[in-house]
Amino acid sequence: MNRRFKQAGIILAMLPILFVISCKTQKGKFEFVNPANESRILKGEKVALKLNFPQTEIDSVVYSVDGDIFERKTDTSSVVFNTDDFSYGNKRLSAKLYAQGKEDIAYSEITLVPPAPKPYAFEVVNTFPHDETAFTQGLYYDNGTLYESTGREGESTLRKVDLATGKVLQKIDLAANEFGEGMTIVGDKAYMLTWLNKKGYIYNKNTLQQVGSFDYQNSEKGWGLTHDGKRFIKSDGTNKLYFLDPVTLKETGSIAVFDDNGEVPNLNELEYVDGKVYANLYYGDRDEIAIINPETGLVEGKVNFVGLYDGKRAAVDNEFNGIAYKPDTKTFLVTGKLWNKLYEVRIKER
Repeated sequence: MNRRFKQAGIILAMLPILFVISCKTQKGKFEFVNPANESRILKGEKVALKLNFPQTEIDSVVYSVDGDIFERKTDTSSVVFNTDDFSYGNKRLSAKLYAQGKEDIAYSEITLVPPAPKPYAFEVVNTFPHDETAFTQGLYYDNGTLYESTGREGESTLRKVDLATGKVLQKIDLAANEFGEGMTIVGDKAYMLTWLNKKGYIYNKNTLQQVGSFDYQNSEKGWGLTHDGKRFIKSDGTNKLYFLDPVTLKETGSIAVFDDNGEVPNLNELEYVDGKVYANLYYGDRDEIAIINPETGLVEGKVNFVGLYDGKRAAVDNEFNGIAYKPDTKTFLVTGKLWNKLYEVRIKER
C-alpha cells in the first residue's frame, strides 16, 4: 500500500478516539459559554450568564466584574448580568467556582458599548485656496477672521488667514524645537497647544503676541483644543477628552469616548458646537469626524468626508485635519495637512 494512504488510514482510524477525548476534556472545563470572550454588549442589556460547569458537587459560585462581586450562588442556576449597573468600556467578567475543597475560575473579557452613531453626510458650499505648505493642526473662525495653527518642528506657527484668498495676513513662529498642535479663541486671546513639550501658549488674538503659558498635568501630549463656554476641552490622541479650568488651564477631569465598537482613539482637532464636540479622527485615509457628547463620552454621530479632497495625497502627513464653525451660516470650514484647498461644508443627517 502507498505509504501516504497507509498514514491517512491510521489518522482516520484515530479520529473517533481523539473526538471522544476532546469532548471529555471540553465537558469538564469550567468556562463561560455566554457571553463569549471579547463580546461587545450594548449597555442596558440584561445578559443571562451561561457557563460550562464540571460534573461535580458544587459548594458555591462567586460572580464578579473587574474584581467587584455582584452575585453569589450555591448552585449552577442562572445569573443575570445587568449591564445598566456598569460604565461603558472593557470589563472582565469572572466566575469563581468552589467545589470539593478546590477553586477554579473562568473569565470572559467583554466591552459595554452604546448604540451605533447616526451617520451624517456633507455638502460642499464653497471651496477656498489654502496654503499647501501649512501642516494644519487647528482652525478657528472668529467674526470674519480665520485663525490657523500649524505643526512640525521649525515650521510651527499661529497665523491669521484671509479666508477668500488663503493669504497669510499675520503669523508668529513657535520655537524651533516645538511642534504646534490645536488651538482655539476665547475672548481676546488665542490658546495653542504643543505636541510633546507638555506646554501650551496664550496669545493676544489681535497682535499674536504671547501673553502667557500653561503646563499639562495628566496627559503627555497635546492634540486638539476647544472651549464650551465654561471650560477648555483638550485631546491627546487617546480616546479621552480632558477638561481644563477656564482660568488656570489645569486639568480638572476627563471622560473616555466610546462608540458601538468600543474605545474611539486618535481624537485630534476639536470644535465645540451646540453642546457637542466635533473631533477629527486621526486615521490616515479615513477622513472622519466624530460628534461626541462631552457629558457622557458617547459618539452620537459620525461624518464621513472620504472623497472631499480631490488633490493628490501622500500616504502620511496629508491627513484630514482642521475644523472651524461659522455660526453666521451654520457651516463648517475643514481642510487637511498640506492641502491646497479649504472647504466650507454643511453637515446633515443621512
